[in-house]
Amino acid sequence: MDSTALIPVQYGLDTFYFLICGALVMWMAAGFSMLEAGLVRAKNTAEILTKNIVLYAVASIMYLLIGYYIMYSSPDGGILPSLGFLIGDENAVDVVAAGGEDAPYYSTRADFFFQVVFAATCMSVVSGAVAERMKLWAFIAFAVVMTGVIYPVQGFWKWGGGFLDAAGFLDFAGSGLVHMAGASAALAGVLLLGPRKGKYGPNGQINAIPGANLPLATLGAFILWMGWFGFNGGSQLKMSTIEDANAVAQVFTNTNMAAAGGLVAALITARLLFGKSDLTMVLNGALAGLVAITAEPLTPSALQSVLIGGVGGVLVVFSILALDKLKLDDPVGAISVHGVVGMWGLLAVPLTNAEATFGAQLLGLVSIFAWVFIASLVVWGVLKAVMGLRVSEEEEYEGVDVVECGLEAYPEFTSKR
Repeated sequence: MDSTALIPVQYGLDTFYFLICGALVMWMAAGFSMLEAGLVRAKNTAEILTKNIVLYAVASIMYLLIGYYIMYSSPDGGILPSLGFLIGDENAVDVVAAGGEDAPYYSTRADFFFQVVFAATCMSVVSGAVAERMKLWAFIAFAVVMTGVIYPVQGFWKWGGGFLDAAGFLDFAGSGLVHMAGASAALAGVLLLGPRKGKYGPNGQINAIPGANLPLATLGAFILWMGWFGFNGGSQLKMSTIEDANAVAQVFTNTNMAAAGGLVAALITARLLFGKSDLTMVLNGALAGLVAITAEPLTPSALQSVLIGGVGGVLVVFSILALDKLKLDDPVGAISVHGVVGMWGLLAVPLTNAEATFGAQLLGLVSIFAWVFIASLVVWGVLKAVMGLRVSEEEEYEGVDVVECGLEAYPEFTSKR
């Protein structure tokens, strides 16, 4: 058969695969919603669900308007991005008809959809860390800037062909560009926002504030685990050749094994430290394993993936404890899961990928963190001065559901505490 006859078939298959993976990543928005809703108090559930679904819509619109252009229409090897609007015309069909060398690829609309759900995922990381005390509209205003400008600029540096890409920095699916970036923005917000009332006592004691619905949190973790197959698997970009199909299978396997390794490691660590099998640490351990493998889910063996995820599972437990000692209140552990373990994921890449160097990985880590943290700190600071970030002490006691949304997620069962 003439090889050119296969081009439309390959194009259709790769486009379909890309879209399905994008849909799996979009479903991660539901996972974040359920995880966070389960880990906050009942009186704050409706507001955090509102934040999660609104941020997805905001990310979609802002990434369409300017984010995608910044990320993928800026000069190769550059630091400063180009500014422009919208996503351009779809011309891939013409390329296929002409039989160009890049023809057996995918629709640019599929690429946009896949990239926009990544932008939303990055912003979802912020939501849980600032939960239970932030004003809804301050959060929405930050989401506009984060998904439209802050995230796309550092995304351009690697995935858009910017200076980090030229320097040899590797981040297959976004341990740094998505997860650590979201955690960096969350850290800036938490620093300006302060802890929830009653979280830390005057003599240094740390008071647990249990979540309202652990079954819901567990469902959220399972949804995220499932969605991660699209997150990492889709980042192979296509699967219409034997080589790509095998690579996708390897990525799926490694993603699953890293999650398992992270979960078991966190379970054992929690048992040794607390004498109990803490479910919240178990859930965060699985997510930590997923974050750890995301920077390079292709080159490790399945056993190496278990170990990489396992290190992430241990790190997340100690990080959550350390942040509490520093009085950095993160209700869901997002900064630890996505930030600290995201850093580990980036630095682990050279352990299995001979093309990676620790120098390039460290450059990427520092550059992404510095840009996102400083830019976010400025934006959070402006919002604090203009509209305020935090609800009043009385409103926090009553619950942000009633204050911000005018309703309660569990009206028959909500107790004020």
